[in-house]
Amino acid sequence: MSEQVKKPIKITETILRDAHQSLIATRMPTEFMLPIAEKMDKVGYHSVECWGGATFDASLRFLKEDPWDRLRKLRDRFKNTKLQMLFRGQNILGYRPYADDVVDAFVQKSIANGIDIIRIFDCLNDLRNLQEAVNATNRMKQQEGRGHAQVALSYTLGDAYTLEYWTDMAKKIEEMGADSICIKDMAGLLVPYKASELISAMKSATKLPIQLHTHYTSGVAGMTYLKAVEAGVDVIDTAMSPFAMGTSQPATEVMVETFKGTPYDTGFDQNLLAEIADYFRPYRDECLKNGLLNPKVMGVDIKTLLYQVPGGMLSNMVSQLKEQNAEDKYYDVLKEIPRVRKDLGEPPLVTPSSQIVGTQAVFNVLMGERYKMATKETKAVLRGEYGQTVKPMSQEVIDKVIPGETRITCRYADMLENEMDKLEGEMKEWKQQDEDVLSYALFPQVATDFFKYRQAQQEKVDMTQADTKNGAYPV
Repeated sequence: MSEQVKKPIKITETILRDAHQSLIATRMPTEFMLPIAEKMDKVGYHSVECWGGATFDASLRFLKEDPWDRLRKLRDRFKNTKLQMLFRGQNILGYRPYADDVVDAFVQKSIANGIDIIRIFDCLNDLRNLQEAVNATNRMKQQEGRGHAQVALSYTLGDAYTLEYWTDMAKKIEEMGADSICIKDMAGLLVPYKASELISAMKSATKLPIQLHTHYTSGVAGMTYLKAVEAGVDVIDTAMSPFAMGTSQPATEVMVETFKGTPYDTGFDQNLLAEIADYFRPYRDECLKNGLLNPKVMGVDIKTLLYQVPGGMLSNMVSQLKEQNAEDKYYDVLKEIPRVRKDLGEPPLVTPSSQIVGTQAVFNVLMGERYKMATKETKAVLRGEYGQTVKPMSQEVIDKVIPGETRITCRYADMLENEMDKLEGEMKEWKQQDEDVLSYALFPQVATDFFKYRQAQQEKVDMTQADTKNGAYPV
């Protein structure tokens, strides 16, 4: 390689969020993360992703932990490293669109409790659903001097998703006031040479730093990163080797070694990384032994590239067909998925659009007539509640599924009244900190069960007497 300007590739470590979300359903407890945090803080990561996504729901529901408490404890230990979270636009971390005052409060509390970088995405790439979260982050940055708004574009394939589409989006994101852009390839569809093209095109369209996030599901992610880095990407997402590959990210140590001695050299210490890996390895073995880690998710699933369907969506579909004793219809449903996706305006397939398209495709095949029965989510997409799709939706399907209904063309959140006061009123008997109102806003039932559990722990209830099944804890 000729003498080149040094441009060390920056790395976001995902082991404390996306890696264990992808491989063991977000079940890593806080107590396991804390002892290694100080070592991880010495690596020199660009950031450590440790919050958001499904961590919130899983902490409350399965681990009986306060997610806000996890964030504060990690913040105490990461003295030199930025902490990062994933945020679903107006849906925050829940599954419905929230009013702007909830989005504002959530961003404010996330940054106040220790988050530096908020990665914000929308399942339709409708930038209107991201603007409020970006504004709220920028307000915190002005007030507190902390907070970075990263807008993530859900990467997907299809007629509408040309290089012009991506470069046009990059320019719009810069105009929105975002600090950086992430290409979020949740299904592992971005192949190496396409990554070169995409990064080069986006680099010429915007001055913002560009980060690339992918999953190893289809087996090409390491090569994709190599080509993206050569094309000028600024940051890549990787996971420590015990929780890397499969449906997770490429391994941190492997990418560090790949760029060693090149202009992209990270300068990370492999001995330090080896110590961190040694810490996580016994936990991975324990997860394999107790069945939490299924060896199936550790391999390559090339169907992802053949059918452009994320791995999680395929397994969901298989279980739906199994329940109906209709496993012989597998290939019919696979053929139906792209048709439904086209009818609904060709959205990217990511939570929740992937589940909506997949379930509707199953119904269409099992009923023997397309859209004879439509799910309430399909109706909501057709009404425009999820936002604007890249291509127009099928008029024929609209007329069949929601005949005569008025469709929403504005940003759906503009129709929502402020809701923080109402939410606080509903849960005030459980409130011990302002953050509890937000936990309740996102997962009312799950959070209430957790609040009852927390109170029982504080009052030292005899848990053997507790009726945990019904969430009743005698005091």
